[in-house]
Amino acid sequence: MDYLARESADLPNELWNRIDAAVIDTARAHLTARRFLKTYGPLGPGVTTVAVDGVAKEEVLEDGIGRIVGRTQLELPMFYEDFTLLGRDVELAAQTGMPLEMAPAIAAAKRAARREDDLVLNGNRTLGTDGLLTVKGAGKVKRRDWNEGENGFADVAAAVSQLAKNGYLGRYALAVAPDLYLALQRLQPSTGLLEIDRVKKLIGDNVYMASALDAGKAVLVCAEPEYLDLALGIDLSVGYAELVDFNHHFRIMETAALRIKDPASIVVFS
Repeated sequence: MDYLARESADLPNELWNRIDAAVIDTARAHLTARRFLKTYGPLGPGVTTVAVDGVAKEEVLEDGIGRIVGRTQLELPMFYEDFTLLGRDVELAAQTGMPLEMAPAIAAAKRAARREDDLVLNGNRTLGTDGLLTVKGAGKVKRRDWNEGENGFADVAAAVSQLAKNGYLGRYALAVAPDLYLALQRLQPSTGLLEIDRVKKLIGDNVYMASALDAGKAVLVCAEPEYLDLALGIDLSVGYAELVDFNHHFRIMETAALRIKDPASIVVFS
């Protein structure tokens, strides 16, 4: 089955390859959460839910009945962004060999990447899903002004200490809003190092500027897959939507959900 409906469009494979390259390359450059989260899947377009096992998961056997306690089912909603390539532009490229302008596809890919990061970091009220900054049970560190002294490094160190003390050892990752990322680009007089370099030495170089975060927001996670990951039904893909007024309409789509198995592996700077 051609789930992406590409066979319904009389477009050459070379054009599809250019569209795929433009979309995937752009998304990879702009996705932030995937740089530190492991992915689970893709599981396929027909999968609509995925299991989330909490740390206290167990199978309970009683009166001849076995059931799993501590497991929930999480919906894999679809996220999409549309773009259009004008029919006359497609024909001109086919007739002359001139490159077809991919700006509409690139712009849609940027929006798709931002949507995924927003889901992971901030959750989604419409769906009733939590993000890294909103999930209950996460640790908290009161953020001081990162434009002063060594506050940025000290706050991150406090968050690392909190995770390590509770047994969360592994690959740490820090996602920060753009204003905080810039605040870390300050030379520390007592060390001769940029503050961000000290933070990277502390957590293994994994500091990421996330445009989906509001100003002043940051989160540190122990990004091991036993604690959290990103479940995928369909990874970011381009499908053919329809031909309207002789122009070609495309859709970038994915089905995805953040699986938080242990909220205590997250520390939010508040």
